[in-house]
Formats: sequence, C-alpha cells, structure tokens
Amino acid sequence: WISAEFALTPDITNKKMLRSVSKYALTDITLDFEDGTDIYWARNQVGERLANVMKDLPANISGGMAPITTPLGEMLMFTIEGGDLSLAERRSLLDWVIRPALRTLPGVADVNSLGGLVRSFEVVPDNAALQARGISQDQLQRALETNNRNDGAGRLGDGEEVLLVRAEGAIKTLDDVRAIVIAAKDGMTVRVGDVAAARIGSMTRYGAVTKDGKGEAVEGLVLGLRGANAQKVVDGVKAKLKELAPMLPKGVHTEIFYDRGNLVERAVRTVTKALMEAIVLGGILVLLFLGNLP
Repeated sequence: WISAEFALTPDITNKKMLRSVSKYALTDITLDFEDGTDIYWARNQVGERLANVMKDLPANISGGMAPITTPLGEMLMFTIEGGDLSLAERRSLLDWVIRPALRTLPGVADVNSLGGLVRSFEVVPDNAALQARGISQDQLQRALETNNRNDGAGRLGDGEEVLLVRAEGAIKTLDDVRAIVIAAKDGMTVRVGDVAAARIGSMTRYGAVTKDGKGEAVEGLVLGLRGANAQKVVDGVKAKLKELAPMLPKGVHTEIFYDRGNLVERAVRTVTKALMEAIVLGGILVLLFLGNLP
C-alpha cells in the first residue's frame, strides 16, 4: 500500500486530502476532491496512477477503485433463505446467479456479497509422493496456475467456412484438478492426483453475517449509482429478483429486509402531510383575518 499511496501523492488538480487505513489483508485509500470536481475526471486521474502501481505489486495482490456510489448508496439488502443449501452453496448462488443479473440493471453501481463461504479448490501436497517422483512444490504450483484457463487456439479455414478453435482448460471439478499434468518422465505422466490430494474448501473469511440471532446468513447488498433515482433502482431490483425466482433451487427464495424505497415513500408522505396541514392552517388563518375586517 505504500507504493500505491506514494503514486497518488503527487499533486492532482482539486485534490484536498489523501487518507489510508490498513487492516489485515486489506488496505483502503481515500482521496478527497474539491466540491464540484467531475467524478469521472477524478477517477480517470486516480486510475492512471494506480495502473502504474498494480503491475509492480506481487502476483497475489488485487484491487481497484470502488464503484461510483456514496455513503448513502445502500439501496436494498436481502438474504437467501429456504432450502437445504449450505452457506457455501448459498454464497455461490449469490455470486454466480443473482449478483451478475442485478449488476446489469440501470442505476446499480455494484452488488456486494456478504457472509457465507466462498468455495475454492484446495490442493494438499504429499511430500513423500513429490520426492519419490522428483517433483518440487514449485512445479506443482506452476502446473496449477498454467492449466486453469481457457485459451483461443486460432481458427481453421474450410472453404468459405471458418472454424474457431478454443481450448477449454478452466478448472470446474475436482477431477479436473487431479487430471492436470505436472511432468512426463521416463514415459510416465505425473498428474496432480498422483502427488497431492484435491478437495473442496473455502477462502479465508474476515467476517460473517448473522440474522435475527438465529445463525449465519448470506446477504446481498445493492449499491446505487451516484445520482440515481432510489425508487426506480429499488423497483428494478425487486422486478429482477422476481424474475430470477424460478431459476433458484427448489424451496430457495430471497427475502428483503432493507428497502430504501420504503424510506423514500415515508419521507414523501411526511412532507405531503406537512404541506397539507400548512395549507389548511394557512387557509383558516386567512379566513379568520378576513372575518375580523370591518
């Protein structure tokens, strides 16, 4: 984070302040700009400087700019309820089905996935098997990294037709992990399954979500785009959740527990009531005043 902060330190027009907070495995850098500064221009300036830093960071470091939203941009919150799904299965359902669909809606800046377990493939090396086959852990790691992607392999021409060739190598199942070739020695192929155990695990968690004091839950948090109409965003999200309902596993549904639209409606009703009371009271005062004229 020192490199990122240093890169953002040189003067940027209209920049007021740079603040940073570091926690375990996480760093948050905030830049404050003068009022009236175009948000897209400011993001472009920051993005140019971050691009120069990211390529120099270690391979396992990731990050980027937050979505264009505000501290009051939390539009709607929901949990995934029902069914016999585990926390990992609910989180996968949110990450791969619900979240991508909601992010396409107008006015939605992002959808945060909270709680649950993020599923991952874990490979546990067998040191004895590695040594017996002359394979190092670095070789094992490189094999896993280079064999987990889809690549384009060009095209084949057949008269007026063109066939696109695509190599699908992305890992989808544990068998895919075990089948990865590490090396070929003395006519024998050494695969991951020969020197390591593959299993389903979860990524390290830094927090959890609980609901109603009954245990852990998986939550989706919809963030509204800066300047978006809250009521329209909420209505669009509700309609999309209703559309996605038939695609969810049997017995599983989404349950909304925070809705910015309700707050907007109550605020409008309060203002309308106050205006009506003011009009009535003003009319009464005018009539009383006119009635006292000679």
